[in-house]
Amino acid sequence: MSEPNPAARRGVPGELERALAAEVSLGSRIRHLAVGLAGGCGAALIAVLWATEPHPLPPRTRAAFAGLIAIGLAWAVFAGWVLSRRRPLFARDRVLAARLALVAAAVTGVAGTALAAVRATTAGVLVTALAGVLLVAAAGLALVRARSRRRELLGLRAALQQDRS
Repeated sequence: MSEPNPAARRGVPGELERALAAEVSLGSRIRHLAVGLAGGCGAALIAVLWATEPHPLPPRTRAAFAGLIAIGLAWAVFAGWVLSRRRPLFARDRVLAARLALVAAAVTGVAGTALAAVRATTAGVLVTALAGVLLVAAAGLALVRARSRRRELLGLRAALQQDRS
């Protein structure tokens, strides 16, 4: 009598099969495609706006545009890297995305606070700094969770390799 579950036939633990299916699912691929398109389109839109300005932009505006273009391109490259893989990444993509989010949040928070310090009142600086800290904290939490999930998946993979030997 044949097994209805192909994982049972191969001896793959059900938990590992579910984790791997989530890593390579169509939904996951579509989300990464959306992230890549959003980053690439955002970078392209800002580059076009910058290139079509009739007069030279002020240095701070050029720096802001360059930073936003770099962030958009980083997300597009990240999505391309994930989509080009044909095997499970064991949450490596989540760790990389969380690192990218942490860097983007930190740069944005510092730049926003510096700009507020130059142009706004003390209350504006504090609100901007608080928003930056909250963004960095959220990105840091995402990084901690991504690393934890990666360790969990690698542990499952190691357990499966031990069972095979």
